[in-house]
Amino acid sequence: MGAHFYEGKKMKKHNEPITLNAFRNRTKNKGKPQVPKEFLDKLELKRYAMNTARTYISCFEIFMIEFPDQDLVTITEQDIQRYLNKLCQKGVSTSKLNQIINSIKFYYETVMQMPNRFYSIDRPFKEERLPKVISQQEVAKIINATNNIKHRCILSLLYSAGLRRQELIDLKISDIDSKRMLIIITQGKGRKDRVTVLSEKVLVDLRVYFKEYQPRFYLFEGKPGSKYGVTSIRKILIRACEKSRMTKNVTPHMLRHSFATHLLEAGTDLRYIQNLLGHNSSKTTEIYTRVSLQHQGKRI
Repeated sequence: MGAHFYEGKKMKKHNEPITLNAFRNRTKNKGKPQVPKEFLDKLELKRYAMNTARTYISCFEIFMIEFPDQDLVTITEQDIQRYLNKLCQKGVSTSKLNQIINSIKFYYETVMQMPNRFYSIDRPFKEERLPKVISQQEVAKIINATNNIKHRCILSLLYSAGLRRQELIDLKISDIDSKRMLIIITQGKGRKDRVTVLSEKVLVDLRVYFKEYQPRFYLFEGKPGSKYGVTSIRKILIRACEKSRMTKNVTPHMLRHSFATHLLEAGTDLRYIQNLLGHNSSKTTEIYTRVSLQHQGKRI
């Protein structure tokens, strides 16, 4: 076990306002607790990102199941430590454990204003996992197996611009700067703006796509004027992998990892790659040196 319970990232600032009325208006099911109203109020007040809010709500409600007949304020740090140990024994991942700890920490420290009560509760050590990547040839096979122009543009952009899936979904038509060959990422992860590269080949496909589909506001839309579905992107990739007879389990984020690794193997400066990916720290980007063939002394 590593860093103490109270340590963590500072709360996000300047986020867009969110509304959690859908959670407030849920039908109550017997045996399935719901977070207190104050929990939702504080998430809205602090303007947490919607994805973070959903995660905190889900994780804290799982925590509440463990203490069905107990007032939350009476739960001790020993109770919480035993609960976390139980999750560890069940094989819950480190990332999931940290999400659960963050949700508990949010309730007691931020909602209930009890910052010093759970001082000694430890977090698990962060697992060091290398990013999974595929070769340029495999990327090409996947993209070429996609006949639908919209789907091809989606997969091509994930790879050629190093986009996160949510960043692609949030792209507006106006974010494509074809004169400067840039893509503007507005309020990406960490609520940061950045720019990344626009491939000339992808731009050609985007122009064909635009004429055929005529999106209104977002670059890729489900219904006119509304964002494309998160799960739809995963399904597109799964179908493309099946058509290309890819045996590896390729995820949208693997395309981003592959983009960074291939740039590194081509001799691109690590700092430049860091800026394209939107990493806060160069240490985050340096992990790609561990999967790069070039940096392992192997021939590409």
